[in-house]
Amino acid sequence: MSLIKWTPLWDPFDEMDKMMSGLPNIQTGAFVPSLDIYQDKDNVIVETPLTGIKPEDVKISIENDVLTIEGRTEKKSEVEDKDYWRKEVRAGSFHRSVALPVSVNGDNAKAQYEDGILKITIPKEERAKAKTVTIDVKKK
Repeated sequence: MSLIKWTPLWDPFDEMDKMMSGLPNIQTGAFVPSLDIYQDKDNVIVETPLTGIKPEDVKISIENDVLTIEGRTEKKSEVEDKDYWRKEVRAGSFHRSVALPVSVNGDNAKAQYEDGILKITIPKEERAKAKTVTIDVKKK
């Protein structure tokens, strides 16, 4: 018998995560990058926009099927005599951890950064192959 993962029609925690994911942390100037997570037959793929952030300033780790992306973006020097009406250019650190949908092999993960998008490809963990068991049923 196969187990089927139950997925509720509405998950309040998922909605809250979506709502809070793009808000800046006013105290530290940090932001939480948005993530797209999907999978194909062999991999879990995670994409996040990190426009203006140098790839060498990003750290990626996977532990117990939890992906963590963290880094920092530097603030450009400001001229003191500017009278900002609005300042939305972000600077500071960022951190995002998310549980992955399946078991993965983090040691073989690969990342690429192109056009401001970080794409992480993580191979799924090999599963035990399904076995067919034949059971003789005797009539009484």
